[in-house]
Amino acid sequence: MSAGRERIKPVIRKLKRKYPGARCSLGYANPLQLLVATILSAQCTDERVNIVTRDLFPRYPSARHYAEAHPKELEEIIRSTGFFRNKTKSLIGMGQALAERYDGAVPRTMAELVEIPGVGRKTANVVLGNAFGIDEGIVVDTHVKRITTRLGFTKQTSPDKIEQDLMELVPKKDWTIFPHLMIHHGRAICQALKPHCEICPIRSLCPFPAGKSGNAERRGARHLPAPQDRHPAGAGE
Repeated sequence: MSAGRERIKPVIRKLKRKYPGARCSLGYANPLQLLVATILSAQCTDERVNIVTRDLFPRYPSARHYAEAHPKELEEIIRSTGFFRNKTKSLIGMGQALAERYDGAVPRTMAELVEIPGVGRKTANVVLGNAFGIDEGIVVDTHVKRITTRLGFTKQTSPDKIEQDLMELVPKKDWTIFPHLMIHHGRAICQALKPHCEICPIRSLCPFPAGKSGNAERRGARHLPAPQDRHPAGAGE
């Protein structure tokens, strides 16, 4: 683990220089808005979520508004994000839970957040890290999973186990920024189908282009899903 900790530091340092503006790409003005946007982001692009929330947020400014929302009306507003019926149930359940248990406020602990309908550990990490500055864990999405595997920082396949590996390696102060760096790098350079290794700022630190495991992944890369900016199914569950 100590070798991995030392190897990941220059990766983070170089990616911070490459992507100085790396941050959450979901638009939000408060913790409730970020929670809603993250629930909507399951199997949907951040760009599409941001389009939808421009109309959604003014119409539902509080947890109570979601709790009392008419399902059909809410479904129509969020329809284009996909899985809109399940997401509507999650948003209404979320609103009810916040209104009844926390006086409409978004709680600041992992234990409380994961008890809210539609919220799993990944969503809770997004909210805690970005809305409250609380480093409770590391968000693992498709970009984080792909790039950290290529870099040899994990051999796990489940997000929970990958997160545990990364929490042992990434300095805690970087737990929130780390997935944003991975997402920016995954969209710009380390893409699933055709990584641009020739222009990668961390190429010298990466075993993927020449390593046997990297070659195996490259041969199988054509089978990976696209587009890359979609969040994995169940991200908000």
